[in-house]
Amino acid sequence: MGTLTHVKVIWVEKRIEHWIRFGRATGERIINRRQRIVAFAPGQIFGFVRWAANDYGTILSRIDIVRAVKPGEAHQTLPSVRPGGDILLTVKGWPKVERVLQIVDTIEALGIDPANVAPDHWCHVHNRMAARQSPRAYTQARHTAWIKRRRVGR
Repeated sequence: MGTLTHVKVIWVEKRIEHWIRFGRATGERIINRRQRIVAFAPGQIFGFVRWAANDYGTILSRIDIVRAVKPGEAHQTLPSVRPGGDILLTVKGWPKVERVLQIVDTIEALGIDPANVAPDHWCHVHNRMAARQSPRAYTQARHTAWIKRRRVGR
């Protein structure tokens, strides 16, 4: 396992769909035509979407935005993610998942990779959505401030 965080991605047409919405994987291993394992280095942020259905409709819609952790670092467990990660945002239910995906699209429209967004922003989005409030938009100015803050080590 080493220092990487491994995410099992599954695609079974109209039944189970687990996919990485964004993030910079450091490796990938194909298990079979429906499954693969994607690896992320410590500190990398990725969006992991899970959806499942049965004969009667959708039974699971969920998105988690996770920061891969270093070995020995405190973390939360998450299905299909080994060993787990620092969960910055977790949302259940298609309307909320769709809203987060729209936020990701908006950030990408600014020319910013969502994997580079300040982790604090993902926590803010999570908290605001949990309180049924609209999150503040992530702007180029906020991103520039985050880059500067990261550069000085805070």
